[in-house]
Amino acid sequence: MNLLTSFQPIIDERSRILILGSMPGVESLNLHQYYANPRNQFWKILYELFASQASLEYAEKVSFIMSKQIGVWDVIENCYREGSLDSKIRDAKVNDFSGLFKEYPNIETVLFNGSKAYETYKRFIGFDVSSNLTFHKLTSSSPANTKKYEEKLREWSVIGDILKDQSPG
Repeated sequence: MNLLTSFQPIIDERSRILILGSMPGVESLNLHQYYANPRNQFWKILYELFASQASLEYAEKVSFIMSKQIGVWDVIENCYREGSLDSKIRDAKVNDFSGLFKEYPNIETVLFNGSKAYETYKRFIGFDVSSNLTFHKLTSSSPANTKKYEEKLREWSVIGDILKDQSPG
């Protein structure tokens, strides 16, 4: 097994929501793109939440979410894994969230794209009750999660509510 390393975050000073996956799958790692597997519903969900036409170009996808004040990263910095299943992750080392939250203080809400991201964050970092962050676990957008798309979309619609609740004025 080879050591797999996740990507740098998609984030800037405007980001108010941070969506965390566990670790990119094989196709994502090969293409150096978050959620590159066409069966993963991540991009479809986000575009539909904002009633926007989905782009096929990765750079446009990145610009789209950043324009919506959404950042993306993974909980795991590196690990060993055969294939793409979260259940196969071994020897996980987590990313530096303390440093990230200091560098991007406008992050107010952390959303976990699935149970593995949530459980790994909880185990290695924990939910600091003294921070101003809010945490939510969402159903994974992965094709391995068989929940109906409509149910996932309804659950992920919390993003619109968060952005509405956090808007100034």
